[in-house]
Amino acid sequence: MALVFLGIFFEFTHGILIKNKYWSIRKSLYTVRIILFPVQQMKVKILDTTLREGEQTPGVSFSVDAKVEIARKLDEAGVDMIEAGHPAVSPDVAEAIKRIAAERPSAEILAHSRALVQDVDAAIACGVDRVAIFLGITEKKLQSMKMTEEKAIETAVKSIEHARNHGLKVRFTAEDATRGDYGFIVRICKAAIEAGADRISIPDTVGITPPGRMKDLFSRLSRDLSGAELDAHCHNDLGFAVASAIAAVEGGATAVHTTVNGIGERAGITPMEPFAVAMKVLYNVDTVDLTKLPELSLLVEKHSGVPISPIQPIVGENVFSHKGGVHAAAVIFDPQTYEAFPPTIVGRQREIVISKYAGKVALEDRLKRLGVALTEEELMKVLSAIKERPEVRSYRDVDLLELAEKAAGKKLEMQVPKRIEALVLVKCESNVYTTAVARRILWIKGVKKVLEISGDFDIEVMLDVESVNQMNDVLENIRKIKGVTGTNTRIVLKKFNNES
Repeated sequence: MALVFLGIFFEFTHGILIKNKYWSIRKSLYTVRIILFPVQQMKVKILDTTLREGEQTPGVSFSVDAKVEIARKLDEAGVDMIEAGHPAVSPDVAEAIKRIAAERPSAEILAHSRALVQDVDAAIACGVDRVAIFLGITEKKLQSMKMTEEKAIETAVKSIEHARNHGLKVRFTAEDATRGDYGFIVRICKAAIEAGADRISIPDTVGITPPGRMKDLFSRLSRDLSGAELDAHCHNDLGFAVASAIAAVEGGATAVHTTVNGIGERAGITPMEPFAVAMKVLYNVDTVDLTKLPELSLLVEKHSGVPISPIQPIVGENVFSHKGGVHAAAVIFDPQTYEAFPPTIVGRQREIVISKYAGKVALEDRLKRLGVALTEEELMKVLSAIKERPEVRSYRDVDLLELAEKAAGKKLEMQVPKRIEALVLVKCESNVYTTAVARRILWIKGVKKVLEISGDFDIEVMLDVESVNQMNDVLENIRKIKGVTGTNTRIVLKKFNNES
């Protein structure tokens, strides 16, 4: 339910106060002031469909064990409903649903189903709490199924009644509803409710409905449908998914369908991470344990094989990093200047990147954290040295200490050899998708080749760099990648080959 406010307050010097549970009026000859009192707080549940919609991502196929592991993590995060799969698809999908349902998690477990009795029977056999029955309702979809509107209603009702007669709760999905005839949507959904469905899902199946229209649609449906709660299922084909899901909630939706990292058909659907954080930041509505999101994201990245972009909201590697000098200085003064919310609410930390873009404030703050205090002149020398090396993407603590020592007049006797080739063995955390780490390593300047390997290490990196300093830069950048736990570096002394 959208946030509703009611109440009028008349400010006065002399007058009579009249009030009840929701409002108060004080009559006055002077000024009038309106005060709004909250009548009903916004509520929203998250249904996560990573295991069903997410597995429909091209190239993704979760093992049964992976699905059980992901379901456990979703339950730990406090997801309200888990759509575990469509059991009629294949035996392994049915097995995973059965195993997940058998663990009796706190979350409600759903099985997906066409509006067919045999599909519903497959869901019943899995021991789930609810069956999610779907049927396409657009004119073209009905034509493709050789159905009239009346036949579609009859088909939906028959499958819903069958599920209810076997003790299952039912969600009815009017597939492609945002492109359907509104009158028919209401008719078939009312019939579904009368047959026993207590949830109605309204999908934006091809992701073309902007937020304003989505809010209007759910506002109308909230008025015209009673006896069931409304779910929003928003695809992301035009990048509307998060905004349209929020708009649906403002219009009256009580549940939103998400996937971890937003995976799914084509461009995916509403990603759980930004949606859940937005509900908390914008409306102070709690949905899931936000601190669990980074761990959950990494787990799904590992099992799906779909890497997380460094700029992906909430869980991307760069989203709490500040590089520009003006940005960094302002964030050091007050983080709210360039942060919509503190990274700690999702269990992360901000990072001030020291590079050619760094300013004096950021550099001084970083050095102070390292226990180094420089004079104004020495500080400016370090800053100049940094800006003279634009090829360095970011400076490690050890690099800054070395520059500080030079600025303070300490001599460092070093002989740096030219052209170095090296092999670096990289070990990753067990819950990290190795290919994602390998791809990030390949972006680093100086990396010639990256191999995924078996044995005690997970990745082998071939370096070709100009100096020990550059090799150290590469190693430090590898170690900074999320999920890397250690490296073992071997410098090439001689090379032999049998190439002609």
